[in-house]
Amino acid sequence: MNNSYKKNAKLVLSNGFTFHGFSFGALGTTFGEIVFNTGMTGYQEVITDPSYYGQILTFTYPEIGNTGINHEDSESSICVKGIIVRNYSTNTSNWRSIGNFNQWLIEKNIIGLYGIDTRALVKILRSNGSMNGVITSENKTVESCLKIAKETPVMEGLNLSKEVSTRQQYLWKNTTKTNFDIRKIFSEKPNKLKVVAIDFGIKKSILNRLVSHGCEVLVLPYQSSFNDVLSYQPDGIFFSNGPGDPSSVSEGIDLARSLIEHGEIPMFGICLGHQIFGLALGGSTYKLHFGHRGLNHPCANKNKIEITSQNHGFAIDPNSLSEKKVKVTHYNLNDNTVAGLEVNNKPIFSVQYHPEAGPGPHDSDYLFKKFVSLMLERC
Repeated sequence: MNNSYKKNAKLVLSNGFTFHGFSFGALGTTFGEIVFNTGMTGYQEVITDPSYYGQILTFTYPEIGNTGINHEDSESSICVKGIIVRNYSTNTSNWRSIGNFNQWLIEKNIIGLYGIDTRALVKILRSNGSMNGVITSENKTVESCLKIAKETPVMEGLNLSKEVSTRQQYLWKNTTKTNFDIRKIFSEKPNKLKVVAIDFGIKKSILNRLVSHGCEVLVLPYQSSFNDVLSYQPDGIFFSNGPGDPSSVSEGIDLARSLIEHGEIPMFGICLGHQIFGLALGGSTYKLHFGHRGLNHPCANKNKIEITSQNHGFAIDPNSLSEKKVKVTHYNLNDNTVAGLEVNNKPIFSVQYHPEAGPGPHDSDYLFKKFVSLMLERC
């Protein structure tokens, strides 16, 4: 890039560390929790994942933007508050590309910073934990940015689902365009399985996978009540991913607790939904030092290891769970955190990772089949 077009920008962390680089994407100032993702691909899906709401995302892969932007890969209309990269590509090469990465960021009003040592930034986050920070391309002093960063609320205690959840219910009918969909399973049941999905910040890909596995999905707002859900007479109930502190989503926890006590309808939770299940079962959650965000996290399920896609900053404390109520089915092999639960003697289970994401392998897609099988057994 021609130096004459570069506009200075900087990142100021709440602990005082400052990085000077250059601006791309939208201009201005943004603030939020600084986190990092280790994925080498899929930047469009990551940037539009509602679970990143309120965060500024650092990509550890050194160059982002090479494959441009397309119509298919956005997970929602919700975006991160900002992105940080070592370098970004102004050239695109992909058969699906319909636009330039930088121009798309401008259209989405996403402020970007490039040209800093992202390895050094990630080392700080790994050592000190995720923290608030400010990106600015404006004429702001380090002191004023530091003040903004310190005044920005920390992630603990924030209920961000209310910011990203749908305001009105809607029916989802789209499917995933893949060659591994399972359709013969419905030969004995011509009608679609009715699934109610509680939206805490749901991804499009999850809805697509549910429909591809033969479900008719009605998406409801995060604050839906027990009676609201049961009034639709669902065959199954799904609790989605989402941003923020799971312990603050009191409406979701209360709903999950009532539905688990009811215990007659199959339930499946992913990510935040998984954490909400754990809390509803009497467990507790805690903030991870720097979170799990990437495409290559190994998780163990009995004697099977799955390569999973993950995006979360909180985890369930296994010592807080009652063995009489719940069984831990999966563990993250990087740090042995809880990655899956199953309620004893009830058709209810959850995982911390994203089985719809397919980060290369489709190791975890069997979980959708499991959900469908539990529903079919009761139809």
